[in-house]
Amino acid sequence: MARQARAWQRMLSGRRLDLLDPTPVDVEIEDIAHGLAFVARWNGQTRGDWAYSVAEHSLLVEDLFARMNPGIPSHWRLAALLHDASEYVIGDMITPVKSAIGPAYRELDARLTAAVHLRFGLPMVLPAEIKRKIKAADRVSAWIEAVQIAGFAETEADRFFGRPTAEIMAGLQIDPRPPSAVRTAYLARHAALLAVPRSTS
Repeated sequence: MARQARAWQRMLSGRRLDLLDPTPVDVEIEDIAHGLAFVARWNGQTRGDWAYSVAEHSLLVEDLFARMNPGIPSHWRLAALLHDASEYVIGDMITPVKSAIGPAYRELDARLTAAVHLRFGLPMVLPAEIKRKIKAADRVSAWIEAVQIAGFAETEADRFFGRPTAEIMAGLQIDPRPPSAVRTAYLARHAALLAVPRSTS
């Protein structure tokens, strides 16, 4: 009888996360922060002495999301911070690879994301309007990253991601940090957002 392939990963916390049937009880923020701090955006093709990590990107998206939506409740800012949390398990695949894999990737990502959301008190599936707003912040972050560290000309970034307003980008300068520093910053931001009393909106 053929042995069933292993579909779980042991985390540094000791949790054993089943990729095919993930449960919130096996999701720990320390594992997410650690994993994302070591996952490189842009397949590692970025300037600097350190890879630009998904954790660093997530911090930028949360900042942009708040700038673009003044006064939005903290739990939706938490959703923005966690928008790529599933990548602590499945890594950051560039868009062409995701397209090539097709629905299987999206289904795996959706299951992991739902478990993460439930673990931290968010809806399994975010409201469409919140998802749209997070995606808008994500696109602005992609433009900034493309131009500042990924070697894109501004006209090329405009074509792929759309030109953000100068006001939204004011003062934002990417300077990739070592994984330990980014992990600490991610954990601190997560804790700060959880500490804010939950709004009803």
